[in-house]
Amino acid sequence: MQCPVLSKVPQTNEGAVMTLQQFFEWVQTHPMSVLYYFLAVMLGTLVLNALSEGQGHTAPWRWLYSVIVYAVCIPGIFAIMLNIYFFLFEKRSLMQAELLLQFVPVVAMLTTIFFIRKNVSLDAIPGFERIYSLAAIIATVLMLMWIVDRTHLYAISFVPFYYVIILLIGSILFIRLMLKKWM
Repeated sequence: MQCPVLSKVPQTNEGAVMTLQQFFEWVQTHPMSVLYYFLAVMLGTLVLNALSEGQGHTAPWRWLYSVIVYAVCIPGIFAIMLNIYFFLFEKRSLMQAELLLQFVPVVAMLTTIFFIRKNVSLDAIPGFERIYSLAAIIATVLMLMWIVDRTHLYAISFVPFYYVIILLIGSILFIRLMLKKWM
């Protein structure tokens, strides 16, 4: 007897790698899997809040909160950056947005963090500052790519491409250093 959940796992040819487009298509054909995932994370948060009752800052609970934060923030940050990419680079309309890929993860992330903050300070959760750093670096890269795309910096100059890459990496490191000092 085959497990009904495992039968919905994306199947590709043996040795083939699933592309992002194939993943998006799989999500669109199996919307309940995405909803179940975020509902399970939300339910886990509510159960953890009920069990830890004011002791979320102590050792076993804060690690469980950390798992929940990563489980919801990584898809949420990805969805935010995907939205930025679609709207800035592909010039998609808001009316073409896919709810399961672009809005459900963001709403789930914000709601879960809201409920976690009711029981524990986010500073007490291990690794939460890394999520801020990840989001800041991704946003910086997207911003720099957008600037290069809009100014046509590479197209109007005779600078070798590796100089542009070095400039981008240097800009990212500078912004990251400034963010560390600021935070």
